[in-house]
Amino acid sequence: MTDATDPSAARPESQSLAGGVEDSASFGFREVPAGEKAGLVARVFESVAPRYDLMNDLMSGGVHRLWKNAMVDVVRPRPGEHILDVAGGTGDIAFRMVRRQGDRPDVTVCDINPAMLEVGRDRAIDRGLLQGLTWTTGDAEKLPFPNRSFDAYTIAFGLRNVTHIDQALAEAHRVLKPGGRFYCLEFSKVTSAPVGRLYDAYSERALPLFGRIVARDADSYRYLHESIRRFPPQRELAARMREVGFANVAWRDMSLGVVALHSGWRI
Repeated sequence: MTDATDPSAARPESQSLAGGVEDSASFGFREVPAGEKAGLVARVFESVAPRYDLMNDLMSGGVHRLWKNAMVDVVRPRPGEHILDVAGGTGDIAFRMVRRQGDRPDVTVCDINPAMLEVGRDRAIDRGLLQGLTWTTGDAEKLPFPNRSFDAYTIAFGLRNVTHIDQALAEAHRVLKPGGRFYCLEFSKVTSAPVGRLYDAYSERALPLFGRIVARDADSYRYLHESIRRFPPQRELAARMREVGFANVAWRDMSLGVVALHSGWRI
């Protein structure tokens, strides 16, 4: 059980308030009107976009690259498969997918933030990875794609930033073809209590410090730390995936649960 007095305890990301007042949503440790969260998150990523990948390397000691490689290994993208990468604006996952697909790449990157997409497109040009990549501005909760469009859906370190997690999961289910695969790589609940305490202390102090020194934005990285603490643990997220219709739901802990790779199938 989680302790209701602990700000890291999992809570619904939005809730109806009495008297018809607008739903609320968590923005880090704060509760804000649900309609305001997307704009607040957008400002965070507009601020950090130019140094986002450098900060990922610094904060994780480069381990995020291993986590992403492991995700793509599990996805096993085949040539010609239509793959949707959501909240993947800078292209980290998409580039790996395109390379695995070889001479028949087909990856659509969808991100709500134009600044992140601009960084991704520039990186694609620098790497000569233009073939088979499509860049689309769109909301994970209202994807701009028809039903049953994709063979696989991936989202890496993006689900915790949406306003309504269940709506984003339902949209993922909607746009997948029957037999389509869903994969979510996200920070999660550390499985070792001593390691968990060390990790929480590190992320609480180091993320804002790195943000202030490198990205000149401590507040945005303080939010990123808080959003990690508020994200549902592994078992709860798996249950919510089943509720929207995913089958064969499973997860794989990495780095003692610092991150988890969740998967499910649309039947």
